[in-house]
Amino acid sequence: MPIKIPNDLPAVEALENENIFVMTERRAITQDIRPLKILLLNLMPKKIQTETQLCRLLGNTPLQIELELISTKSHQSANTPASHINAFYKTFDDVKHKYFDGMIITGAPVEKMAYEEVDYWEELTAIMDWSKTHAHSTFHICWGAQAGLYHHFGIDKQLLDEKMFGVYHHTVDYKQSILFRGFDDGFMVPHSRHTTVDRADIEAVENLRILASSPDAGVYAISLKGGSQIFIMGHSEYDGDTLGQEYRRDVSAGLPIEPPCNYYPNNDPTHAPMVSWRAHANLLYSNWLNYFVYQSTPYDIQDLQEESR
Repeated sequence: MPIKIPNDLPAVEALENENIFVMTERRAITQDIRPLKILLLNLMPKKIQTETQLCRLLGNTPLQIELELISTKSHQSANTPASHINAFYKTFDDVKHKYFDGMIITGAPVEKMAYEEVDYWEELTAIMDWSKTHAHSTFHICWGAQAGLYHHFGIDKQLLDEKMFGVYHHTVDYKQSILFRGFDDGFMVPHSRHTTVDRADIEAVENLRILASSPDAGVYAISLKGGSQIFIMGHSEYDGDTLGQEYRRDVSAGLPIEPPCNYYPNNDPTHAPMVSWRAHANLLYSNWLNYFVYQSTPYDIQDLQEESR
């Protein structure tokens, strides 16, 4: 089944060109199916790029997904046209009375700042608190994962000596994890961040479980037991050229940056990158939607209110 997204969202044309089945609002109203309602809090600066990346993964399952987009009211994006935000995004105030089968909170390029110094931190913490009672399962990405671990469990981030930048080998730590059902013994994930979370701090929290990690990139996936909160440290959703775009941006800005690890053949930026994470990225999101959203969310979404009591 397709992902249902707003009629004129730029992702529609991009995904249809890739032969990914997209259902616009006009067509969806003709089907008598209860779609999974997914809320996307997009904190990334290039919102159109992030929308397309996540729609691509959410749309590659047999489930019908109804996606709703929100952005923060307390911070205005400087990298996405205001016309796009006004046309496709709502604020938390617009949706806080609703219930969602799943929610995604993206990363943001603010990781070097103290959490409390981020101008939308108060708004974000209110949304994260609300997600515990209004979203069946919340999927946090990169800085969004670090922010969630800090707010919900008091686990602080650690500044890295140099940027974690590249595509790294990972293994599944918790072999019984259904989030990683069907994964190979080893799999690759892109990372682009200046901070990390200490493994010992996570292990000290009884209700958290480390699901997968990397000897080079550290802890990758953490879950609250039961799966109502999932924290993913990398960027499995990245396109093949996303790391390359970041690399060229930093080079143009005169920043000290090395080519992304395990990305260009022979570490040569003049070559096209090797995409080694796409299959597992699709499986990750498919497993989350299937096992943590579709198979366990109540048919009547209003029953989420009863679950949270």
